[in-house]
Amino acid sequence: MLFNPRMVRNGPWLVLLLTIVAVQAQELEPSPKASPAKRSWFGRILHPFGSSAPAAKEYKDPKLRGLTVEVEISPQPVKLSEIRQLDVKTTLKSNAKTAIALDFPTDQRIEIVLVNSEGKLLTKWSDNHAINEKPGTVTINPQEHIEYNEHIATRDLAPNKVFVAEVFFPKYPELRTRQKFLTEP
Repeated sequence: MLFNPRMVRNGPWLVLLLTIVAVQAQELEPSPKASPAKRSWFGRILHPFGSSAPAAKEYKDPKLRGLTVEVEISPQPVKLSEIRQLDVKTTLKSNAKTAIALDFPTDQRIEIVLVNSEGKLLTKWSDNHAINEKPGTVTINPQEHIEYNEHIATRDLAPNKVFVAEVFFPKYPELRTRQKFLTEP
């Protein structure tokens, strides 16, 4: 007898197991073109309806690649009878492999603007702050972030309407993000 019946029965399972191990080993090898946002073949089988992490935004300026900007508005919902200023927390995160240095001609790093739902400018953060001609450099190391906690006046907002807070870096206009919010009386 050339084949044992038990070996023939377990053969397909052994081939499947070896195939999965081989595919996983290939995916673990770093490749220069592989992006970290792509899901593995095995991960897609285990979690078919799960989504991958959002891909990093591609900027025209290669110096900015790997940076992401996030903004948080608080408190939510915005009760105009209770608050005179919105707290705006801006986070600049680096997912780059090397440190990124950002040069600024003034001491202003960010700009915050409030616009209505039609896009009309209501308030600019820099209108109420002194900006000095003092150049500076900010360096963000890999896997680190910088937070900017600022306030902006709500005097031009009306109740029961949707508004947008847009935050950007004046020297680097590609670094930009927006958040919608609703006001209450």
